[in-house]
Amino acid sequence: MKGVSATASTLVLARPRPTYEQVVASELDSVYKYLVYLTGDRSAAEDLAAETFEKAFRSWRRFDPRRASPRTWLCSIARSVAVDWYRAETRRRRREEAYARELDEVQQFGDDLPGELEAALRRLSPGEREVIALRVLLELDGPSVARVLGISQTACSTRLSRALKQLEETTDVDR
Repeated sequence: MKGVSATASTLVLARPRPTYEQVVASELDSVYKYLVYLTGDRSAAEDLAAETFEKAFRSWRRFDPRRASPRTWLCSIARSVAVDWYRAETRRRRREEAYARELDEVQQFGDDLPGELEAALRRLSPGEREVIALRVLLELDGPSVARVLGISQTACSTRLSRALKQLEETTDVDR
């Protein structure tokens, strides 16, 4: 073949590097679904997806499309973020359980409340009792409670909402 060199026939045209905005638009749903699968918690997955894309944005200049696709790169970041979340959750649960044991030794949460409400509070998890204590009894604002508990504001408000709903369902509010 005339005019064709061996180097020209083996040359692979490199695709142009996508922009961060293009990657986010095309991969956000995939990363979110992956995180829902890993955590089993849509609220946590939303928080973790936001953290994943924040980390991706900060390290965007180091992304090399020759080494991995954007989805692979983002999923590796998402996995790392999820592992960190699991570790933090484990530590948080241990703290809550230790705190609950301490409370049992000193004084039960809700000891001076009417019997029905006290019983309803005892049925809550230690984490739910703690968020109620901080938010309702100590009157801390939502961001402060989240900071004290080491969780996102969304997780904090969700936990408080569920605890209050459970209290409402187990006590007769109309009495």
